[in-house]
Amino acid sequence: MKFVDVFYPSDDGLRLYARDYPGPRPGSPAVMCLPGLTRNSKDFDELAGHLSQRYRVVCPDQRGRGRSQRDPDATRYRPDRYLADMITLLNVLAVDTLTVIGTSLGGMMGILMMATHPQRVGALVVNDMGPEIDPVGIARIISYVGKTAPVANWADAAAQTALVNGIAFPAYDDARWAAMARKLYVQEGAKPVLDYDPAISSGLNSGSATPDLWPLFDMLPDNPILVVRGATSDILSVATLAEMTRRRPSLQTVSVAGVGHAPMLDEPESLGAIVSFLLAQEHR
Repeated sequence: MKFVDVFYPSDDGLRLYARDYPGPRPGSPAVMCLPGLTRNSKDFDELAGHLSQRYRVVCPDQRGRGRSQRDPDATRYRPDRYLADMITLLNVLAVDTLTVIGTSLGGMMGILMMATHPQRVGALVVNDMGPEIDPVGIARIISYVGKTAPVANWADAAAQTALVNGIAFPAYDDARWAAMARKLYVQEGAKPVLDYDPAISSGLNSGSATPDLWPLFDMLPDNPILVVRGATSDILSVATLAEMTRRRPSLQTVSVAGVGHAPMLDEPESLGAIVSFLLAQEHR
């Protein structure tokens, strides 16, 4: 299904962007898909195309990513600012209540949003993120964000994409890497370039990317939550997921075999769990 381009102003003057898949009819239940740290709305092409047969699906580019404006003040690349932008977007679109699906940083934002705006987030899908982040995964991410070497062409972009993400998707072939590169890079002049502002790495180095979210997790309302975990994830550990389940016995979980951080949500396990989870919300 086709999407509508939405451009809207942030409360501090940036021009931000989102894809809005309208759904089959006016008033369709709304879903917001929030991407990871260096990612953008293109990550959800397959998921949004599937879900928009039944739901309105909104896929934003966070500031500094994709078609959203880069922030001249890199200190504003932090979760509380991203959250404020998402609330602004919901107000612009006149969406009162929705389900949030968040990957990695997007999952962190989903937890923040449900904790601070419980009346708006009726249900939450957290993709490979938890209140505590494995330091092994953070070290890996710090090693490449904002530091990836430039590429000369799309073949190089696919090779670079495989180099950075191969640990998470060991079964991917050349065609899958080429397709992922098209989501991560954008043509700029004669060459593809990564579709994010390298300055977003400032938050990683300052520590703002790894807050302790246990207090927020413990204050979440009794709304349905599904956690998707890549079976070999180096961000969401088995121990952290077990503690999440101990603290919240109603938590639903699904593991995606052969995948690390983070599942693309087009895997049969992911897609099946998300569809079932969303359908269950319609009958609550």
